[in-house]
Amino acid sequence: MVSPNTNFDALLTTTLAKYRSRLTDNIFLDRPLTQWLFAKDRIRFDDGGVKIVEPLIYGSNDTVQTYSGYDPIALTPQEGISAAEFDWKQLAGSVAINGLEEAKNSGEAAMLKLLDARVMQLEESLKDKFSTMFFAATPGANDFNSLPKLISDTGIAGNIDATSTNTWWRSYVKSAAESLSIGGGTAGNSMTSAYNTASNGNDHPDLGITTQLLFEKYESLLPASVRYTDTTTANAGFQNLLFKQMPVVFDTSCTAGEFYMLNSKYIQLVGMSGKWMEQTPFLRPENMDAKYSLILSYGNLTIRNRKRHAKLTAKTA
Repeated sequence: MVSPNTNFDALLTTTLAKYRSRLTDNIFLDRPLTQWLFAKDRIRFDDGGVKIVEPLIYGSNDTVQTYSGYDPIALTPQEGISAAEFDWKQLAGSVAINGLEEAKNSGEAAMLKLLDARVMQLEESLKDKFSTMFFAATPGANDFNSLPKLISDTGIAGNIDATSTNTWWRSYVKSAAESLSIGGGTAGNSMTSAYNTASNGNDHPDLGITTQLLFEKYESLLPASVRYTDTTTANAGFQNLLFKQMPVVFDTSCTAGEFYMLNSKYIQLVGMSGKWMEQTPFLRPENMDAKYSLILSYGNLTIRNRKRHAKLTAKTA
């Protein structure tokens, strides 16, 4: 008879804790959008609060003026400052080991091998879930926000409606069933129009993300001698081609016909401190011969300036 190892609970918990950093790193290595959002200089951690709050500036201060001597300087209270508010969303996955598996893998090495397989399974499932959520046309009620929801010229984002009075809260969005073009196009549907409209001086989109089909279309439009790439993006393992100063990549989760131009200054993944890839202890329910640990993440995808992003839709090759 195999005797249970009384140290397994501690072994499982401490070993899974070591895997947490691997989970955080590995989940986002082979999905271009998630890798970009989870870069260390982009993801932000907030301590909590009822909502995730993103301060906004949408108007200028009209008290700025030239003056001479004793001329009065305007003291008019200013509008033009607001905030977008986003709900915290919750994501979880579990790692489970039943009693028979524990008995069969009673040695420490065997148990660690089993746990490693469970963690790899969880990694792949989290990759798929994040990637699916970030490109969802209509996010589920409990899902993180998606690009189609945030990069838009209609609808509500951050509790602000892009109505006729909130034209400043609209992305550049053009839809036409036509072939992707670099310049020209009809009704401003070209990549050039989208990029330039979403730019303001040296403040411009720094990631173009689309489907493989449209990426290949863009590649075909470039002379072979000017197919430049971004070294940083290439070093991360992703094929890319530069458009102006923006690396363009393709993501298998991107919806057919869509081409996004994102500015990392204004779109951000926010996690809750202490609740991001947080592990719970392994526990055995009273009525089950199994042990479970949960991996929890609280956060959301937020935006604080829709105008500095662009989207082309219904594009063909």
